[in-house]
Formats: sequence, structure tokens, C-alpha cells
Amino acid sequence: MKICVAQINVKIGDFEGNTSKIADVLFNAKREGADLVVFPEMTVCGYSPDDLLDYPSFVERSEYSLELVAQSCQGIAAIVGGVMRNPNKGRLLQNVCCFMENGRIQHTIAKTLLPTYDVFQESRYFESAKESQIIDFKGVKIGIAICEDLWDRYNEFEYTQSPGEVLKESGAELIINPSASPFHLGKQSHRNRVLSGQVNRFSLPVLYVNQIGIHTELLFDGSSRAVNNDGEVVLQLEEFEEDIEYINFENGRFSINDKTLTVGSDNVALLHKALVFGIKDYFNKMGFKKAILGASGGVDSALVQTLAVQALGVENVTAVLMPSRYSSKSSVKDAVELSKNLGNPYWEIPITDIHDSYEHTLQPYFKDLPIGLAEENIQARSRAVLLMALSNKHGNILLNTSNKSEMAVGYSTLYGDLCGSISVIGDIYKTQVYALCEYINASEEIISNNILTKEPSAELRPDQKDSDSLPDYAILDGILRLYIEERKGLQEIILEGYEANTVRKVLNLVNASEYKRYQAPPIIRVSSKGFGKGRIMPLVAKYP
Repeated sequence: MKICVAQINVKIGDFEGNTSKIADVLFNAKREGADLVVFPEMTVCGYSPDDLLDYPSFVERSEYSLELVAQSCQGIAAIVGGVMRNPNKGRLLQNVCCFMENGRIQHTIAKTLLPTYDVFQESRYFESAKESQIIDFKGVKIGIAICEDLWDRYNEFEYTQSPGEVLKESGAELIINPSASPFHLGKQSHRNRVLSGQVNRFSLPVLYVNQIGIHTELLFDGSSRAVNNDGEVVLQLEEFEEDIEYINFENGRFSINDKTLTVGSDNVALLHKALVFGIKDYFNKMGFKKAILGASGGVDSALVQTLAVQALGVENVTAVLMPSRYSSKSSVKDAVELSKNLGNPYWEIPITDIHDSYEHTLQPYFKDLPIGLAEENIQARSRAVLLMALSNKHGNILLNTSNKSEMAVGYSTLYGDLCGSISVIGDIYKTQVYALCEYINASEEIISNNILTKEPSAELRPDQKDSDSLPDYAILDGILRLYIEERKGLQEIILEGYEANTVRKVLNLVNASEYKRYQAPPIIRVSSKGFGKGRIMPLVAKYP
């Protein structure tokens, strides 16, 4: 049996575009002599539609699209994911994969394990499958386990059900795992453990087919693969690229000719690839080509600017320099030098007069109160007004340049530097920002050494330094990782060797800043616990 592995990029709700792409793959696969094409989870509608699933018309279009795709399956079979109404009691919908052949849907397999943790809310919408089935095709007994159905021992809790075991006991000779599995750093290693563990557990070969693309803040990296029952990885598709590959299945084993195996990595190179891809795909799906951002001469905006240029092209990224009375000459020089190194256009719009005008207008109401945070934030908000005006006027997307360290502790201005349509680095810590810049500079100095070595500063008051308000970033990021990613409490973090008062201060800042993050732009998620739909916290609480 010749199988086509279709790792494709679909758009949520774009039924016409998605089905057209599926039809093209089927046409080409048939021409290549494939017997079966396997697509990712929820291919016709995109994963995850969230509350679009509450619209009957959305579900009807998903069902119609599945029927339409089935009509293309003449002389070739396909496994295609989507959403269908539940014919039994329980929730109204099911997450399904349809086995299509001879122009019809021959089998409908519903997902059994519905993840409801972190970024997933499937049990909110779907009813779990109550039974499994084996598909006999080309003399091979195939079991379909949809995404989480093959992860029963490997997520945040151990399920009492094991769809893989049921398929094995029912006589399956091959498990196919259509998936929509989001990316984060470390996911490759986790996938390797899952697939090798389940292959060993069931002594069955597994074909894992994952989607790629960015859907709001979730990144999907593909990395589809075929694993034989002895753990041999026969095929692994590209990361963050649409990829169509063919593999043979005969006598219970996968084999392939003339394909160099892609070996996944969990390092700074992969992080760089993820962010560049995320920017590019976000713009494509939003229907925009051009970006704008505020360039301060600091490391965060320098990194975002560089990533954006790499994703969109030099002509499509405009940097806006907005020096205030507190901006150093070196910062302005560094920002100009970066744009010249990259070749992108830049504008310089000083905000000193705007700042003075705001202060003059507000002086009767500020009265004789001491100068402080309000005056500092006027500068950040003045810049945001200018950036949003330019974004509106020129029809481009404003990129947010705040990093995860800043967003965590609220070291950012609401309606100021938190503005933007997408947060590019809001899920990477300051220490990772420097690591990415060093990676970018590996072959030539694009981001100047002065940007990388000068002490970080918001430059909103004389001689301001980040260290005036925050611990050293190496210490801060260590505490934040333990609190956010590893979900350790106050005492546990102190026992890791951090100074008690510093830990208390950091955790209090994180909790007190929740209201800001509620109003921040969507963040490209690259960690195991990002801000957004995967971390839902109360605004009013007392913890720790």
C-alpha cells in the first residue's frame, strides 16, 4: 500500500479554500499512484474553531465539505478530519475522521479522548466516542486514533481509557494518528517519547500526521512521521512547512525511497524558525503584507524588527523611531543602524513636543503631585497613538515588541507599548531574546553589539535602568519559569535557592499584572505555558 502523508496548512472556517487544497492533494496523489491519503485532524474546518462550533451553519458546512471531498475519492482513499453532528445522546458534536473511498464516506470515526487542559477545551464542544472500529483496506487492518487518542499516558493526567489498546485488541495492524498538535519548545522530545512509547507498548507501526500553521496564538509545526513497530523512524516531514510525502506499507512495515530524514531539534534555531514562520503565516491568513513597529534602539524591538524582515521582506517592514527628551543619542543611532543593516525603511518622529503638550494640558489636574509613573507612561502612550495612526493610515499591522519577562511582571504600559495586533516575542523571556539575537548574528553582525551589551532601559526618565525596578534578568527569568511553566508555589521556588523577598516581589508583580495581560495582543505561543488561552487566571484573587 502506498500512502500519501499530507501535512498541509489550512485556515479556520475557510471551507472552500481548505477543500480545494485537499482536492489538489488527492489529484496529485492519485497521479503518483497512492492508494491512501492521510490528512491532519479537522482538515476541512481547521483546528480549533472554538465557539464557531456553536453556529449550526458552521457545522453544516463542515459536514457538506466532508461529503464534497469524498466525491473526489474515486480510485483513491482518504482519511479526512472535520466536525459532524453527534447521532447519539450527549453533546451535539463530534470531532471525527472520515474514511472515504469510491466517492463516499465509508466509515466515520469519532475522537475518544477529548483534551480539556492548557489550550484545549474539546469537552466543551464534543461528545466522546463510545466505540472503536477497524477499517480493512488493501488487506491491512487500520485503526484510527485521533490526536489525543494516542496520548493516553503522556499528558497532564493519565486517562482511564486507552483507544490504542482497544485498537490493538481489535486486531489493528497499523495505527494512523491524524493530529492537530501545537508546537512549543520541547514538544519534539515529548512527541518522540509518546510515539516510541506507544509503538513499543502496542508493537504496532504508527503514522502520525500533524497540521502546520498559526491559528490565533497557536503554532502548529507539522513534523509528521512514520514509525515502525521496532521504533525505527522511517520518515519525518519538515517543520513549519507544507510537505507532501509518500511512503510504502507492506508486510507490517513502512519503507521509503530517496528521502533524507529530517531530525527535529529543540533549540534556539527551532525557536527562530517558529517565530519567523508564525509572523509570515499570521500575515498571510489576515490578508496583510506590511508591518510597522516602534524601534527604540533596544534589544526587544531590534529582535522583532529583524524577525519581521526575515518573514515579510525588507520592503514590508517600517520601523518608527520616536525619541523623547530621555532617549539617548546612542539609542537613536543604534535604531538607525539596524534599519540600515537590514535595509528596511524607517521614520523618525520625535515626541518631545507631544509629551510637553500632554503635560501642559494635564498640569492643572496633576497639580503639585510628584512627577512619577504617570509622566513616564504618557511617553509610551504617545508613541502608541502615533503607531496606531500610521498603521491605520497605511493599512499595515502593528507588531508588539514586549517580551515575556516584561509581560509577566507588568513592566509595560497599558495602551502604550502593549499595543499591537500580534505579540511576536511575548512568549520568550529576556534571556531568550539575547540568545536569539546571538543566533541571528552568528554569520554577520546584523543587530549591533552595542544593542546587545548596553544595560536595558525603558528610557522614560533620566538614567533609568530596568534593574532599578526588577531583579537581574537571569534571576527573574528563572523565577518566572518555575512559577509559570512549572507551576511551583512560593515556598517551592524559595527552596530552589532564590532569595525569599525577591521571589515574593516577583510573584506579587505577576499576579498584580493580570489585568494588563487580559488586554494585551495575542501572543505567538512557543513555550509549554504561554499567556493567553492556555493560562486562565482570576483578575481579583489573593495568591500566594
